[in-house]
Amino acid sequence: MSNMYTDGMYLENTSSWHTEDSPWKARQIIKMIERNDLKFNNVAEVGCGAGEILSQLFNSINDLTIKYTGYDISPQAIELAKRNESEQVKYIGEDILNDQNNEIYDLLLMLDVFEHVPDYMGFLENCRHKAKYKIFHIPLDLHVSSVFRNAFIKGRYSIGHIHYFTAESALATLNDTGYEIKDYFYTNAAIDLFKTHPSFKKALANLPRWLISRFSTAYSARILGGYSLLVLAE
Repeated sequence: MSNMYTDGMYLENTSSWHTEDSPWKARQIIKMIERNDLKFNNVAEVGCGAGEILSQLFNSINDLTIKYTGYDISPQAIELAKRNESEQVKYIGEDILNDQNNEIYDLLLMLDVFEHVPDYMGFLENCRHKAKYKIFHIPLDLHVSSVFRNAFIKGRYSIGHIHYFTAESALATLNDTGYEIKDYFYTNAAIDLFKTHPSFKKALANLPRWLISRFSTAYSARILGGYSLLVLAE
């Protein structure tokens, strides 16, 4: 499984490296930046994939003084990403922890990443000093519905999720690896991206998901899933 990101299997399984979701993810990041009035001159993304999120941020923030750097160990992803390189947006085909320049950034993005990493806590501890601010997007795969349907194995071998989190365990993981939580909110890709990924099964799940969320988003995430957690930390 550790080779799926370098041998082309992940690109084959996802077909697009999830680029169709990138505008939505970029909007969530901008929401977090604006909620906390973050100021930064350079941004790095760990596991940038095809690089579309950084491109979306660059186009949306529209500040030519900000530099963006994407890191990914997949040669297939970096090949896709480099098609959109510019003077402000660069992509590097290596682990950020192996970067010989030892660059320190103002803002580090880790979006749907550490659930793929075998030693995820060691990885988080080592990344903590790479930037002042960090924004994480963490899939909340652990919920009543996923346990009942035994949904983990399918995702394990198709998209490489080998660790599973609730909101509480995700926040505890960041605290336990030395991060200070500044802000967080739930994101709801199941409903927000339904038009991008339509299916009858998703339509059936989205109605009770929406109804429960009217009373409690946390309970909706815990029972039916479809949510992730966006976290700002120092």
